[in-house]
Amino acid sequence: MIPQSFIQDLLARVDIVEVIERYLPLKKGGANYFACCPFHGEKSPSFSVSPAKQFYHCFGCGANGSAIGFLMEYNGLGFIDAVKELAGSVGMEVPEDDFAPSRDRAKEQSLTEVMAQAARYYKEQLKRSPVAIDYLKGRGLTGEIAARYGLGYAPEGWQALQAAFADYNAAQLLECGLVLENEQNRRYDRFRDRIMFPIQDQRGNVIGFGGRVLGKGEPKYLNSPETPIFEKGRELYGLVQARQAVRDQECVLVVEGYMDVVGLAQFGVCNAVATLGTAATPHHIQKLLRLTDRVVFCFDGDAAGRRAAGRALEVSLEHLADNKTLSFLFLPEEHDPDSFVRAEGPDAFRAAMTRAQPLAEFLLAELHKNIDLGTAEGCARLIHEAKPLVTRMAAPLLRLQVIKMLAESAGFTQAEVERAFDLKSAVAPRNFAPAPFERDFGDSNGRFGGHRRSGRELPRLSPRKAPSNPVEALLKLVIQHPVWAARLPIDLLPDDTPEGQALIAMTDAMSVGELPTHGVGALLEHYRDTPHAHVLGRISSQLADTPLDETMLEPQFNDTLYKLESVLVEKEITSLYTRARESDLDPAARRRLAELLSLKEKLKTRAKVSDS
Repeated sequence: MIPQSFIQDLLARVDIVEVIERYLPLKKGGANYFACCPFHGEKSPSFSVSPAKQFYHCFGCGANGSAIGFLMEYNGLGFIDAVKELAGSVGMEVPEDDFAPSRDRAKEQSLTEVMAQAARYYKEQLKRSPVAIDYLKGRGLTGEIAARYGLGYAPEGWQALQAAFADYNAAQLLECGLVLENEQNRRYDRFRDRIMFPIQDQRGNVIGFGGRVLGKGEPKYLNSPETPIFEKGRELYGLVQARQAVRDQECVLVVEGYMDVVGLAQFGVCNAVATLGTAATPHHIQKLLRLTDRVVFCFDGDAAGRRAAGRALEVSLEHLADNKTLSFLFLPEEHDPDSFVRAEGPDAFRAAMTRAQPLAEFLLAELHKNIDLGTAEGCARLIHEAKPLVTRMAAPLLRLQVIKMLAESAGFTQAEVERAFDLKSAVAPRNFAPAPFERDFGDSNGRFGGHRRSGRELPRLSPRKAPSNPVEALLKLVIQHPVWAARLPIDLLPDDTPEGQALIAMTDAMSVGELPTHGVGALLEHYRDTPHAHVLGRISSQLADTPLDETMLEPQFNDTLYKLESVLVEKEITSLYTRARESDLDPAARRRLAELLSLKEKLKTRAKVSDS
């Protein structure tokens, strides 16, 4: 793990405006800077960057975060890679993770340079090979698309790479998988007489190759082996080229082959990426869902395509969210994406994408296959086979919908299916509000009762609007001025709401000197991947266009504390009155009620003085 102290030092050293300006043209507007949001299509700027808060926020799509969060979203980087990239820009060295295997950075850089040199060689050889050029033209590709994806050609011959490297026996060539050695330790090129597809990491470095045979031959596609810089299960072909189109269209298309990606791009479908000869992995799903909210998997319509779709579905379940959509597009059996778009055109392909089968629908269809729901045994089998899949679904609302549909299909109630799945029932018992009651000061014996009595009575409670939430208001203020967490009365903070829990966590962090105090962005990074991240992000978004006015914050803070105490006092008074309806209050409870009524009046007086 990277120490939190380093993260905070890094964010204190960088300026989020300078970081984002490397990627977007920002224009100053008041205290903030604005641009068109890179995360969704728009024509009017709604993407705001606050230098005072070191925080960005889009009023259109809700994206927000720190400089680290921006690099993660914009470049599709993981947290560690984003920190490293940001640290490198200001000359800071990231501490190594004590819990991860040590990595030889210099060696990785050396291997990356070797792959870049090989890519340049293959690209140059394509220009010199009429046969390879004719092949690509025959597949409908132009030179522009070939250049965009860096396509190349590996010549015939066992040791063609000798022309690209001064030392053909260098250890890096073997480590990169560019060459092989036989039992006599003689080297020869891995890729021969193949169209070469460079595979890039998220920074654009070439880390591997896919090679397609020109004519007939096996294997049809040959991929680089796993190396210190290349892991198939983590990378996606074409992601660098597709990134902007994915943002613009708010959707990514996942296909199975290199030619599918470049063939679709030739027809203007530029938001496609491909897995690298493997089934989709959890790493792929996480990377895609960081990039966009909508993922469409495209498979051939044959049995093999259905099996591949089933594997993609299974690895997706634990990474779903209720604001994300995964769907499955099955092409006619005679087509793959490349052939379909050439035969039917891009509009037909895009129309097919809109009809892709949503994940829940595909899941239910697969579960229903070969099950006779006309029998009790079939109904039981459906629920039995659904359990290991549905219970892994991470999106709670989507899971609830699937459970409801399963229950309806199999003739069970929703609660019965939830019990079979060992899930807590989402069907809550109906709550009935208590009837209005009369309150009094007691009879001659000083007793409280739940029914009308002779003597002096308390007035009936009149209907009123729900008060504004002082806990949320307090959280807004403390986010803007984190040092005030030290002034929070911990005994007044409720622990039964996300806002209250976040305030308690901030108070605890401040008490040990660990709470960031140099901007909203730093605060969000401190609580990334914690239970408080969501509520802090939501409240911060509401503050994005609120200027910091120090003259107003202090009185607002004090007034909100008064309101919070008033709410808690009123809550306890109501609780005691409820008890009085059911039975007589004991002397201690009566004294407490009197104290609370007196405190309530004092708080009202204090609030009036504060307002004046």
